[in-house]
Amino acid sequence: MKAKEWLEKSKTERAQALIDLKEQARKLRFDMATREAKNVSDYKKIKKDIARIETIARQEEVSLDVNEK
Repeated sequence: MKAKEWLEKSKTERAQALIDLKEQARKLRFDMATREAKNVSDYKKIKKDIARIETIARQEEVSLDVNEK
């Protein structure tokens, strides 16, 4: 999913998606280690989505700090 699409979602939706993506990444990592994974490129996509969500969360946190000062 693109960053624009993540921005359109609420904080709670992003938080839940982050939990789900981290769980998917963990399962896929174990499947890759045991050679059960069929499509290992999904791991890279999941990691990028996790990074996008965490970046958006950090940007919101920083922008709130700037506005408070």
